[in-house]
Amino acid sequence: MSTMSYKGFHARIEFDDSDEIFTGRITGIQDIVGFHGDSVATLKAAFHEAVDDYLETCAKIGKTPQKPYSGKVMFRVDPEIHRKAVIAAELTGKSLNQWAEEVLSNAVNLDNFAEERLSA
Repeated sequence: MSTMSYKGFHARIEFDDSDEIFTGRITGIQDIVGFHGDSVATLKAAFHEAVDDYLETCAKIGKTPQKPYSGKVMFRVDPEIHRKAVIAAELTGKSLNQWAEEVLSNAVNLDNFAEERLSA
């Protein structure tokens, strides 16, 4: 799997071996917006067109393009990982929330992530 970014939108890219095309889908939105191309260049152009069309359509119908996220993230981890995370946070003088936000922010630098995945 690879990713692409354009105008703050991100897409997941896969190769369809049976049709010999690249397919993509915009992530992080509730609407389903897909695109495809038979080369990287056509895929990139199709992605840009899909984002532009999505934004235009949302503007025409008065819809907010992307669902805002609440900022609340709830997930379960192994109790030992939880303990170690609390210790790491305390050692840096931060709350667990502050520490986790910083760690997640560093881990999900999407612009770098997308470039790394496409060049792989």
